Amino acid sequence: MPQRKKIVVIGPESTGKSSLCAALAAHYGTGWVPEYAREFLLEHGMNYGYPDLMTIARGQLALEDRLTAEWQTRTDKAQLFVDTDMYVMKVWSEYVFGRCDAWILDQIATRKYDAYLLCRTDLPWVRDDLREYPDLANRERLFHMYRDCLVNQSTPWAEVGGLGEDRIAAGIAAVEALLLQ
Repeated sequence: MPQRKKIVVIGPESTGKSSLCAALAAHYGTGWVPEYAREFLLEHGMNYGYPDLMTIARGQLALEDRLTAEWQTRTDKAQLFVDTDMYVMKVWSEYVFGRCDAWILDQIATRKYDAYLLCRTDLPWVRDDLREYPDLANRERLFHMYRDCLVNQSTPWAEVGGLGEDRIAAGIAAVEALLLQ
């Protein structure tokens, strides 16, 4: 059985994280963990507060843990792609509220992943009722916050950019390169 690897996809909103996870999972014939925040915000609306971020963070990890357990028991596929982790919660929390709960920081320190893909802001912003930052300046600022998180940790990572099939090909190439490290 191949060694199992969890690859997290992060980046600002509207950078193709979910689409990339789905495409990578399809390419590798495996599963992926969707972003719980979308489900939460669709149910509860966009009028969220700081305490809601803890609910979203716990929901994200519960979903990840459930789908990881299913992946480990039901498939021999080597990769599982994760759309969003606690770095996303940290950046979101700090960007919107200027602070981050220690529990989220503890989760960052204790949960382990095998690689990260950071989605660049080179895709056009697509409006959707759950997105908040359409202007490129905010998206770039968020991108650099994510990049700073990755630069300051030890898990291998790569940036992924490009449009359409080029972005998917870049994601596949990045996964292959990262998993060979």
